[in-house]
Amino acid sequence: MKIFKFGGASVKDAEGVKNVTSVLEKVGFRDTLIVVSAMGKTTNALEVIIKNYFEKSSQLHPSVQEVRKYHNQILQDLFTDEDHEAYFTVNAHFDDLEYFLRSNKSPNYNFVYDQIVSYGEIISTTIVSYYLNERGIKNTWLDVRNFIKTDTTYRDANVNWEQTQNLINKKIEKDELYITQGFLGSDSNNFTTTLGREGSDYTAAIFAYCLNAESVTIWKDVPGVLNADPRYFEETALLNQISYREAIELAFYGASVIHPKTLQPLQNKEIPLFVKSFINPLLPGTSVSKGADLEPQLPCYIIKKNQLLLSLSSLDFSFIMEEHISEIFALFHEHKLKVNLIQNSAISFSVCIEDKFHNFPDVKEILEQKFKIAFHENVSLYTIRHFDANATQIVETNKTVLLKQISRETLQIITKE
Repeated sequence: MKIFKFGGASVKDAEGVKNVTSVLEKVGFRDTLIVVSAMGKTTNALEVIIKNYFEKSSQLHPSVQEVRKYHNQILQDLFTDEDHEAYFTVNAHFDDLEYFLRSNKSPNYNFVYDQIVSYGEIISTTIVSYYLNERGIKNTWLDVRNFIKTDTTYRDANVNWEQTQNLINKKIEKDELYITQGFLGSDSNNFTTTLGREGSDYTAAIFAYCLNAESVTIWKDVPGVLNADPRYFEETALLNQISYREAIELAFYGASVIHPKTLQPLQNKEIPLFVKSFINPLLPGTSVSKGADLEPQLPCYIIKKNQLLLSLSSLDFSFIMEEHISEIFALFHEHKLKVNLIQNSAISFSVCIEDKFHNFPDVKEILEQKFKIAFHENVSLYTIRHFDANATQIVETNKTVLLKQISRETLQIITKE
Protein backbone atom coordinates (compact mmCIF):
# COMPACT_ATOMS: atom_id res chain seq x y z
CA MET A 1 0.00 0.00 0.00
CA LYS A 2 1.12 3.56 -0.74
CA ILE A 3 0.56 6.43 1.68
CA PHE A 4 -0.07 9.94 0.32
CA LYS A 5 -0.18 13.05 2.47
CA PHE A 6 -1.71 16.33 1.28
CA GLY A 7 -1.17 19.39 3.48
CA GLY A 8 -3.35 22.43 4.03
CA ALA A 9 -1.86 24.38 1.11
CA SER A 10 -2.91 21.65 -1.32
CA VAL A 11 -6.60 21.86 -0.28
CA LYS A 12 -6.88 25.55 0.62
CA ASP A 13 -9.74 26.12 -1.84
CA ALA A 14 -11.93 24.34 -4.40
CA GLU A 15 -9.22 24.51 -7.05
CA GLY A 16 -6.85 22.79 -4.65
CA VAL A 17 -9.34 19.96 -4.04
CA LYS A 18 -9.80 19.59 -7.79
CA ASN A 19 -6.03 19.47 -8.21
CA VAL A 20 -5.75 16.66 -5.63
CA THR A 21 -8.15 14.72 -7.84
CA SER A 22 -5.99 15.49 -10.86
CA VAL A 23 -2.85 14.32 -9.03
CA LEU A 24 -4.49 11.01 -8.15
CA GLU A 25 -5.66 10.52 -11.73
CA LYS A 26 -2.10 11.11 -12.98
CA VAL A 27 -0.12 9.02 -10.50
CA GLY A 28 -2.70 6.33 -9.62
CA PHE A 29 -4.64 5.67 -6.44
CA ARG A 30 -5.22 1.91 -6.21
CA ASP A 31 -4.17 0.40 -2.87
CA THR A 32 -3.59 3.85 -1.37
CA LEU A 33 -4.34 5.63 1.88
CA ILE A 34 -4.52 9.44 1.75
CA VAL A 35 -3.86 11.62 4.79
CA VAL A 36 -5.24 15.17 4.53
CA SER A 37 -4.66 18.24 6.72
CA ALA A 38 -7.07 21.05 7.55
CA MET A 39 -7.81 23.38 4.63
CA GLY A 40 -5.53 26.41 4.22
CA LYS A 41 -5.21 28.36 7.47
CA THR A 42 -8.17 26.65 9.17
CA THR A 43 -6.09 25.52 12.15
CA ASN A 44 -5.14 29.14 12.82
CA ALA A 45 -8.81 30.16 12.55
CA LEU A 46 -9.80 27.42 15.00
CA GLU A 47 -7.13 28.67 17.40
CA VAL A 48 -8.89 32.06 17.30
CA ILE A 49 -12.12 30.27 18.26
CA ILE A 50 -10.31 28.66 21.20
CA LYS A 51 -8.91 32.02 22.31
CA ASN A 52 -12.35 33.59 22.09
CA TYR A 53 -13.87 30.67 24.00
CA PHE A 54 -11.59 31.39 26.95
CA GLU A 55 -11.11 35.15 26.68
CA LYS A 56 -13.63 36.90 24.39
CA SER A 57 -17.00 35.18 24.53
CA SER A 58 -18.64 38.01 22.57
CA GLN A 59 -16.46 37.14 19.57
CA LEU A 60 -16.98 33.37 19.80
CA HIS A 61 -19.99 33.00 17.54
CA PRO A 62 -18.67 35.32 14.80
CA SER A 63 -15.36 33.46 14.73
CA VAL A 64 -17.16 30.12 14.29
CA GLN A 65 -19.30 31.60 11.52
CA GLU A 66 -16.17 32.79 9.75
CA VAL A 67 -14.85 29.22 9.55
CA ARG A 68 -18.29 27.98 8.44
CA LYS A 69 -18.40 30.60 5.70
CA TYR A 70 -14.96 29.64 4.41
CA HIS A 71 -15.82 25.96 4.09
CA ASN A 72 -19.28 26.67 2.72
CA GLN A 73 -17.72 28.64 -0.13
CA ILE A 74 -15.54 25.65 -0.99
CA LEU A 75 -18.62 23.42 -0.93
CA GLN A 76 -20.48 25.78 -3.28
CA ASP A 77 -17.52 25.82 -5.67
CA LEU A 78 -17.37 22.02 -5.72
CA PHE A 79 -21.02 20.95 -5.53
CA THR A 80 -23.60 23.00 -7.44
CA ASP A 81 -26.50 21.07 -5.89
CA GLU A 82 -26.96 22.47 -2.38
CA ASP A 83 -28.97 19.38 -1.49
CA HIS A 84 -25.80 17.33 -1.94
CA GLU A 85 -25.04 15.13 1.07
CA ALA A 86 -21.69 16.89 1.53
CA TYR A 87 -23.47 20.03 2.76
CA PHE A 88 -25.45 18.13 5.38
CA THR A 89 -22.42 16.22 6.67
CA VAL A 90 -20.20 19.31 6.92
CA ASN A 91 -22.98 21.27 8.66
CA ALA A 92 -23.41 18.39 11.09
CA HIS A 93 -19.73 18.64 11.98
CA PHE A 94 -20.09 22.38 12.64
CA ASP A 95 -23.18 21.68 14.76
CA ASP A 96 -21.08 19.22 16.79
CA LEU A 97 -18.41 21.89 17.24
CA GLU A 98 -20.95 24.42 18.48
CA TYR A 99 -22.50 21.85 20.82
CA PHE A 100 -19.07 21.24 22.37
CA LEU A 101 -18.58 24.98 22.85
CA ARG A 102 -21.93 25.18 24.68
CA SER A 103 -21.61 22.05 26.79
CA ASN A 104 -17.94 21.67 27.68
CA LYS A 105 -17.18 21.82 31.38
CA SER A 106 -13.42 21.22 31.31
CA PRO A 107 -11.19 24.24 32.13
CA ASN A 108 -8.14 22.41 30.72
CA TYR A 109 -6.92 24.58 27.83
CA ASN A 110 -4.95 21.82 26.12
CA PHE A 111 -7.89 19.41 26.28
CA VAL A 112 -10.26 22.01 24.84
CA TYR A 113 -7.69 22.88 22.17
CA ASP A 114 -7.56 19.32 20.87
CA GLN A 115 -11.33 18.86 20.83
CA ILE A 116 -11.88 22.07 18.84
CA VAL A 117 -8.92 22.14 16.50
CA SER A 118 -9.64 18.60 15.28
CA TYR A 119 -12.66 19.82 13.30
CA GLY A 120 -10.33 21.28 10.69
CA GLU A 121 -9.15 17.85 9.58
CA ILE A 122 -12.53 16.17 10.05
CA ILE A 123 -14.25 18.72 7.78
CA SER A 124 -11.49 18.88 5.14
CA THR A 125 -11.41 15.11 4.67
CA THR A 126 -15.20 15.00 4.50
CA ILE A 127 -15.22 17.51 1.63
CA VAL A 128 -12.34 15.84 -0.24
CA SER A 129 -13.88 12.38 0.16
CA TYR A 130 -17.26 13.48 -1.21
CA TYR A 131 -15.63 15.27 -4.14
CA LEU A 132 -13.49 12.26 -5.05
CA ASN A 133 -16.61 10.09 -5.07
CA GLU A 134 -18.33 12.72 -7.20
CA ARG A 135 -15.50 12.45 -9.72
CA GLY A 136 -15.73 8.66 -9.83
CA ILE A 137 -12.79 7.97 -7.50
CA LYS A 138 -14.44 5.65 -5.01
CA ASN A 139 -12.97 5.94 -1.53
CA THR A 140 -13.68 5.09 2.09
CA TRP A 141 -13.58 7.88 4.70
CA LEU A 142 -11.98 6.83 7.97
CA ASP A 143 -12.04 8.62 11.32
CA VAL A 144 -8.37 8.40 12.28
CA ARG A 145 -9.31 8.65 15.96
CA ASN A 146 -10.60 5.09 15.74
CA PHE A 147 -7.13 3.91 14.69
CA ILE A 148 -4.37 6.01 16.25
CA LYS A 149 -4.54 5.60 20.03
CA THR A 150 -2.49 7.79 22.34
CA ASP A 151 -1.95 8.83 25.91
CA THR A 152 -3.58 11.96 27.38
CA THR A 153 -0.78 14.41 26.62
CA TYR A 154 -3.09 16.82 24.84
CA ARG A 155 -1.51 18.87 22.01
CA ASP A 156 1.54 16.59 21.87
CA ALA A 157 0.27 13.06 22.41
CA ASN A 158 2.39 9.91 22.45
CA VAL A 159 1.26 7.00 20.28
CA ASN A 160 0.34 3.61 21.75
CA TRP A 161 2.00 1.69 18.94
CA GLU A 162 0.77 -1.81 19.80
CA GLN A 163 -2.88 -0.80 20.07
CA THR A 164 -2.64 1.41 16.99
CA GLN A 165 -1.08 -1.32 14.87
CA ASN A 166 -3.75 -3.84 15.89
CA LEU A 167 -6.58 -1.46 14.99
CA ILE A 168 -5.06 -0.45 11.64
CA ASN A 169 -4.29 -4.00 10.57
CA LYS A 170 -7.77 -5.15 11.55
CA LYS A 171 -9.63 -2.58 9.43
CA ILE A 172 -7.47 -1.58 6.45
CA GLU A 173 -7.79 -3.82 3.39
CA LYS A 174 -5.61 -4.02 0.29
CA ASP A 175 -6.58 -2.64 -3.12
CA GLU A 176 -8.90 -0.02 -1.57
CA LEU A 177 -8.60 3.77 -1.51
CA TYR A 178 -8.93 5.33 1.93
CA ILE A 179 -8.95 8.94 3.10
CA THR A 180 -8.29 9.99 6.67
CA GLN A 181 -7.15 12.89 8.83
CA GLY A 182 -3.66 13.91 9.76
CA PHE A 183 -2.57 15.22 13.16
CA LEU A 184 -5.28 13.49 15.24
CA GLY A 185 -5.64 10.53 17.57
CA SER A 186 -7.68 9.63 20.63
CA ASP A 187 -7.01 8.57 24.20
CA SER A 188 -8.39 5.61 26.14
CA ASN A 189 -11.60 7.55 26.86
CA ASN A 190 -11.99 8.35 23.13
CA PHE A 191 -11.35 12.04 23.64
CA THR A 192 -9.52 13.61 20.73
CA THR A 193 -5.78 14.17 21.01
CA THR A 194 -3.34 15.81 18.61
CA LEU A 195 0.19 14.78 17.69
CA GLY A 196 1.71 18.27 17.65
CA ARG A 197 1.39 21.09 15.10
CA GLU A 198 2.18 20.01 11.53
CA GLY A 199 1.74 16.39 12.64
CA SER A 200 0.02 15.11 9.49
CA ASP A 201 3.36 13.87 8.10
CA TYR A 202 3.73 11.85 11.27
CA THR A 203 0.26 10.38 10.77
CA ALA A 204 1.31 9.20 7.31
CA ALA A 205 4.42 7.58 8.80
CA ILE A 206 2.37 5.84 11.51
CA PHE A 207 0.08 4.24 8.92
CA ALA A 208 3.07 3.35 6.73
CA TYR A 209 4.83 1.63 9.61
CA CYS A 210 1.75 -0.31 10.71
CA LEU A 211 0.87 -1.39 7.15
CA ASN A 212 4.45 -2.10 5.99
CA ALA A 213 3.72 0.37 3.21
CA GLU A 214 5.48 0.44 -0.13
CA SER A 215 6.23 4.16 0.24
CA VAL A 216 5.11 7.50 1.67
CA THR A 217 4.70 10.57 -0.54
CA ILE A 218 4.31 14.05 0.91
CA TRP A 219 2.76 16.39 -1.65
CA LYS A 220 3.97 19.99 -1.28
CA ASP A 221 3.87 23.30 -3.13
CA VAL A 222 7.64 23.05 -3.70
CA PRO A 223 9.42 20.64 -6.07
CA GLY A 224 10.88 18.61 -3.19
CA VAL A 225 13.29 19.14 -0.31
CA LEU A 226 15.24 22.33 -1.02
CA ASN A 227 18.54 23.32 0.58
CA ALA A 228 16.87 26.47 1.96
CA ASP A 229 13.45 27.96 2.53
CA PRO A 230 12.64 30.10 -0.55
CA ARG A 231 10.73 32.52 1.69
CA TYR A 232 14.03 33.62 3.24
CA PHE A 233 16.72 32.74 0.70
CA GLU A 234 16.80 33.96 -2.88
CA GLU A 235 18.78 31.06 -4.35
CA THR A 236 17.72 27.50 -3.53
CA ALA A 237 18.54 24.08 -4.97
CA LEU A 238 16.63 20.79 -5.01
CA LEU A 239 18.10 17.89 -3.06
CA ASN A 240 17.32 14.96 -5.37
CA GLN A 241 18.26 12.21 -2.93
CA ILE A 242 19.10 12.28 0.76
CA SER A 243 19.58 9.62 3.42
CA TYR A 244 17.29 9.02 6.37
CA ARG A 245 20.12 10.28 8.57
CA GLU A 246 20.41 13.57 6.72
CA ALA A 247 16.64 14.04 6.61
CA ILE A 248 16.44 13.40 10.35
CA GLU A 249 19.18 15.98 10.94
CA LEU A 250 17.40 18.56 8.77
CA ALA A 251 14.05 17.88 10.44
CA PHE A 252 15.60 17.98 13.91
CA TYR A 253 17.03 21.42 13.27
CA GLY A 254 13.68 22.66 11.99
CA ALA A 255 13.39 22.09 8.24
CA SER A 256 9.66 22.65 7.74
CA VAL A 257 9.26 20.39 4.72
CA ILE A 258 9.32 17.21 6.86
CA HIS A 259 7.90 16.82 10.36
CA PRO A 260 10.61 15.74 12.86
CA LYS A 261 8.74 12.64 14.10
CA THR A 262 8.04 11.36 10.60
CA LEU A 263 11.34 9.75 9.74
CA GLN A 264 12.08 7.32 12.57
CA PRO A 265 9.21 4.87 11.91
CA LEU A 266 10.03 4.95 8.19
CA GLN A 267 13.73 4.32 8.79
CA ASN A 268 12.96 1.44 11.15
CA LYS A 269 11.30 -0.44 8.28
CA GLU A 270 13.30 1.17 5.46
CA ILE A 271 10.15 2.58 3.86
CA PRO A 272 11.14 5.17 1.24
CA LEU A 273 9.81 8.70 1.57
CA PHE A 274 9.17 10.94 -1.43
CA VAL A 275 8.59 14.69 -1.28
CA LYS A 276 6.91 15.81 -4.49
CA SER A 277 5.13 18.78 -6.01
CA PHE A 278 1.33 18.72 -6.26
CA ILE A 279 1.74 21.37 -8.95
CA ASN A 280 3.95 19.13 -11.13
CA PRO A 281 3.20 15.64 -9.80
CA LEU A 282 5.11 13.74 -12.48
CA LEU A 283 8.45 15.32 -11.55
CA PRO A 284 10.67 13.03 -9.45
CA GLY A 285 10.97 15.33 -6.42
CA THR A 286 13.19 14.24 -3.53
CA SER A 287 13.62 10.66 -2.36
CA VAL A 288 14.65 9.83 1.20
CA SER A 289 16.03 6.35 1.71
CA LYS A 290 18.81 4.26 3.22
CA GLY A 291 22.35 5.12 2.14
CA ALA A 292 25.33 6.84 3.72
CA ASP A 293 26.37 8.18 0.31
CA LEU A 294 23.24 10.32 -0.05
CA GLU A 295 24.63 13.37 1.73
CA PRO A 296 24.04 16.82 0.18
CA GLN A 297 27.08 18.28 -1.54
CA LEU A 298 26.06 21.88 -0.78
CA PRO A 299 25.17 23.91 2.33
CA CYS A 300 21.64 23.43 3.68
CA TYR A 301 20.08 26.36 5.55
CA ILE A 302 17.38 26.11 8.21
CA ILE A 303 15.89 29.05 10.04
CA LYS A 304 13.74 29.13 13.16
CA LYS A 305 12.11 32.49 13.88
CA ASN A 306 10.63 33.80 17.14
CA GLN A 307 13.11 32.03 19.39
CA LEU A 308 14.20 33.11 22.86
CA LEU A 309 17.86 33.21 23.92
CA LEU A 310 18.09 32.75 27.68
CA SER A 311 21.30 33.11 29.69
CA LEU A 312 21.52 32.03 33.32
CA SER A 313 24.33 32.66 35.78
CA SER A 314 24.64 31.88 39.46
CA LEU A 315 23.84 34.61 41.95
CA ASP A 316 27.07 34.02 43.92
CA PHE A 317 29.41 33.36 40.94
CA SER A 318 29.58 29.65 41.76
CA PHE A 319 29.83 27.08 38.99
CA ILE A 320 26.79 25.98 37.00
CA MET A 321 27.04 22.25 37.68
CA GLU A 322 25.18 19.14 36.54
CA GLU A 323 22.58 19.36 39.28
CA HIS A 324 21.70 22.91 38.21
CA ILE A 325 21.42 21.94 34.55
CA SER A 326 19.30 18.92 35.44
CA GLU A 327 16.95 21.13 37.45
CA ILE A 328 16.70 23.67 34.61
CA PHE A 329 15.89 21.01 32.02
CA ALA A 330 13.28 19.41 34.26
CA LEU A 331 11.61 22.82 34.47
CA PHE A 332 11.73 23.25 30.69
CA HIS A 333 10.22 19.80 30.22
CA GLU A 334 7.44 20.45 32.71
CA HIS A 335 6.48 23.69 30.92
CA LYS A 336 6.97 22.32 27.37
CA LEU A 337 9.78 24.67 26.38
CA LYS A 338 11.68 23.15 23.46
CA VAL A 339 15.46 23.54 23.67
CA ASN A 340 17.13 24.09 20.27
CA LEU A 341 20.69 25.00 21.34
CA ILE A 342 22.80 24.76 24.50
CA GLN A 343 26.05 26.48 25.47
CA ASN A 344 27.62 26.66 28.89
CA SER A 345 30.69 28.00 30.65
CA ALA A 346 31.85 27.77 34.25
CA ILE A 347 29.39 30.31 35.65
CA SER A 348 26.81 30.73 32.89
CA PHE A 349 24.43 28.59 30.89
CA SER A 350 22.74 29.72 27.67
CA VAL A 351 19.88 28.06 25.81
CA CYS A 352 17.85 28.91 22.75
CA ILE A 353 14.28 27.87 23.43
CA GLU A 354 10.97 27.78 21.63
CA ASP A 355 7.98 28.77 23.74
CA LYS A 356 5.08 27.59 21.58
CA PHE A 357 2.74 27.27 24.58
CA HIS A 358 3.64 30.70 26.03
CA ASN A 359 4.88 29.31 29.34
CA PHE A 360 8.16 31.26 29.61
CA PRO A 361 6.84 33.92 32.04
CA ASP A 362 6.08 31.19 34.60
CA VAL A 363 9.48 29.57 34.08
CA LYS A 364 11.27 32.92 34.33
CA GLU A 365 9.62 33.62 37.68
CA ILE A 366 10.85 30.29 39.07
CA LEU A 367 14.38 30.62 37.66
CA GLU A 368 14.82 34.14 39.03
CA GLN A 369 14.72 32.71 42.55
CA LYS A 370 18.03 30.89 41.96
CA PHE A 371 19.75 32.50 38.98
CA LYS A 372 20.60 35.82 37.43
CA ILE A 373 18.73 35.98 34.13
CA ALA A 374 19.25 37.78 30.85
CA PHE A 375 17.27 37.06 27.69
CA HIS A 376 16.61 38.20 24.15
CA GLU A 377 13.17 37.66 22.64
CA ASN A 378 12.29 37.22 18.96
CA VAL A 379 15.75 36.07 17.89
CA SER A 380 16.39 33.85 14.87
CA LEU A 381 18.27 30.56 14.99
CA TYR A 382 20.08 29.71 11.76
CA THR A 383 21.43 26.21 11.24
CA ILE A 384 23.76 25.47 8.32
CA ARG A 385 24.44 21.83 7.55
CA HIS A 386 27.63 21.25 5.48
CA PHE A 387 28.60 24.88 5.98
CA ASP A 388 31.43 26.78 4.36
CA ALA A 389 32.77 30.34 4.65
CA ASN A 390 30.44 31.71 2.00
CA ALA A 391 27.37 30.16 3.63
CA THR A 392 28.36 31.66 6.97
CA GLN A 393 28.74 35.10 5.43
CA ILE A 394 25.32 34.87 3.77
CA VAL A 395 23.67 34.31 7.15
CA GLU A 396 25.67 36.85 9.16
CA THR A 397 25.43 39.79 6.75
CA ASN A 398 23.49 42.76 8.21
CA LYS A 399 22.68 40.89 11.42
CA THR A 400 23.84 41.07 15.03
CA VAL A 401 25.30 37.70 16.01
CA LEU A 402 24.44 36.85 19.62
CA LEU A 403 25.85 33.33 19.75
CA LYS A 404 27.67 30.96 17.39
CA GLN A 405 28.30 27.25 17.79
CA ILE A 406 30.29 25.06 15.40
CA SER A 407 30.57 21.28 15.09
CA ARG A 408 32.12 19.18 12.33
CA GLU A 409 29.18 19.36 9.93
CA THR A 410 26.87 21.93 11.46
CA LEU A 411 27.05 25.63 12.26
CA GLN A 412 24.39 27.33 14.38
CA ILE A 413 24.08 31.08 14.70
CA ILE A 414 21.62 33.08 16.81
CA THR A 415 20.98 36.52 15.40
CA LYS A 416 18.98 39.64 16.06
CA GLU A 417 17.81 41.35 12.89
